Amino acid sequence: MFQTLLDFVFPRRSLTGEEGEFVTEEEFQKLHSFPVVEEKHVLLGRGIEWLDAIRAGSSYHYCPLLKKAIHTFKYQRIPGLAEHLASLITAAPLPQVPEGAVLCPVPLHWSRLNERGFNQSELLARELSGHMGIPMRCLLSRTRATGFQSHRSRAERLVAMQDAFVCRQRSAPPFVVLIDDLATTGATLDACARALKERGVTHVEAWVVAHG
Repeated sequence: MFQTLLDFVFPRRSLTGEEGEFVTEEEFQKLHSFPVVEEKHVLLGRGIEWLDAIRAGSSYHYCPLLKKAIHTFKYQRIPGLAEHLASLITAAPLPQVPEGAVLCPVPLHWSRLNERGFNQSELLARELSGHMGIPMRCLLSRTRATGFQSHRSRAERLVAMQDAFVCRQRSAPPFVVLIDDLATTGATLDACARALKERGVTHVEAWVVAHG
């Protein structure tokens, strides 16, 4: 009832402005470009030391509508897009994860969480967990606010992310999949992987909506 009232007062608009839904079927088809997979040897070649793989449902740079979808999801605070964006992750070539593996959303600092009202990575992880039957566990905390990464150079991002995460659990499962909306330099994901591996995790990979 409450959602019906909201839709009447603030009607849902799609990515191109159509009324009635967050993403039309035509728009959804345009969000797909091509999956991106970076294995360990590729990541090592660009200075990502702790992460074992990145698997993305789509390319970011070659899909302008996907940029809008992610921006709308996070900065216009439309959590209803989580279902659509999570389904893009499942379009990537995902491995068969071992029993006991968990999905772990990349955490926000409490100040950013209060500002936004939700953690987009956690919403994506919940959608994937329900769809794939893999449990979700919030294993990580962000130790400090690191600011916006989008206007930083790769070197600046790496410095900003040093020791920015800690594993909250005394023990963690051996196989952890980090969930996030976007992988660019990989600095944030690598810092998360380091915190997990220092707590005994043997394999950490990231599944993201977009790579760019």
